[in-house]
Amino acid sequence: MHTLLVAANPDPSSLTHHARKELEAALRPVSVEAADLAKERFDPAFTLADRRAYQGSGTYPADIVREHRRLERATDLVLIFPVYWWSMPALLKGWIDRVFVNGWAFEHSPASGLRPKLQALTTHLLPIAGGDSGAYERHGYEEALRTQIEHGIVDYCGSRRGATAFVYESEQPSSEATARSVDRAVGIISQAIHARSRALL
Repeated sequence: MHTLLVAANPDPSSLTHHARKELEAALRPVSVEAADLAKERFDPAFTLADRRAYQGSGTYPADIVREHRRLERATDLVLIFPVYWWSMPALLKGWIDRVFVNGWAFEHSPASGLRPKLQALTTHLLPIAGGDSGAYERHGYEEALRTQIEHGIVDYCGSRRGATAFVYESEQPSSEATARSVDRAVGIISQAIHARSRALL
């Protein structure tokens, strides 16, 4: 078992990185690796080289090969991110755009159709939302976000769906309430990963 935590927030003191550190501690003794996309200065812009690799007429850029190797070591992936406009930040979306590409995350051609390739990976989500759970339920925001990521990305690439745990009201004035919300989300995801680890023993 090896878990890769991918966090997308430029502020090292953000709740995103606090949750990442809490989850990293909660997962021990499971092997854990953390990727801070902002600190690592990952370039989310989809380039002509990315496009050619996607079409099968070029090689993957070196930074994408590094991400592929990192993911290939992982049995579990956790995406930790603030919700921007009911979706993931551009930095994380660009990471998905460039890394989860044709030929590696899946294969698609007019002749053979779709063949997902990430069956060995389980993907978990830890979105950090400013709004409350009631607003997300009333307006269908949670369902929309989960459909976009769980179905549109995770299922499409053949990865198993893991746990999804929202931190709601992340900007509330009560630090104790926020801490409880983070603890709850961290607990849900860490328990899911530990359960998988025990099942493999």
